[in-house]
Amino acid sequence: MEDIVTDQTSFGIRLVDTPEGRNTASMLIHKMYAWRGLAGTHAILNDPNRVTLMAHRKGEAVGTLTIGLDSPSGILADQLFKPEIDAFRALGNRVCEITKLAFDIESSSKSYLAALFHLSVIVARDMHACDLIFIEISPRHRGFFQRMLGFRQLGEEKINPRVNVRGILMCVPLTYMTEQTRLFGGKGAEAVGERSLFPLFYSPREECGIVNRLKERR
Repeated sequence: MEDIVTDQTSFGIRLVDTPEGRNTASMLIHKMYAWRGLAGTHAILNDPNRVTLMAHRKGEAVGTLTIGLDSPSGILADQLFKPEIDAFRALGNRVCEITKLAFDIESSSKSYLAALFHLSVIVARDMHACDLIFIEISPRHRGFFQRMLGFRQLGEEKINPRVNVRGILMCVPLTYMTEQTRLFGGKGAEAVGERSLFPLFYSPREECGIVNRLKERR
């Protein structure tokens, strides 16, 4: 697996497209979900409608997420929230979701997390022409996703049988994330007063380079 992005601290993000990579990402998910007491099977499968990204630092996996693309069988969030998602489909939106998000707390950094989320935006928007990203999360994480990434809750809490916990559905338009990246991406501490993750996203120029590298890989 070749990194999509790297930096001088030996941090990188790559597309997971090999059995070894899927196994590594699955072990990280199992470790972090078990730590939180979440039940269920969390293995990453070889599925053409799932794109998994993995962040690593000095060769050690520190974060992963999977972008679930809409298909005739839908997305995982349809299990609980199909009416809410169908309302957006009916308006002509192409939807996707973020699932199997895991980040090693001991290795965490906001900049690493921002890079992983920014790559998911690029994959969803530029590689698969999606309009909206959905995510199912625990209600206690609602504030983080709302404040840091602009997600908004849709509907009420429901029990998610996959992990046997209460969950809520949140959504963000990719147009919003694009606008925020253009305003704040790459500015870091220079974005005084901005408390979201967007100043830690790549700059628009860096983003353009990432998009080109991804398109070359296709």
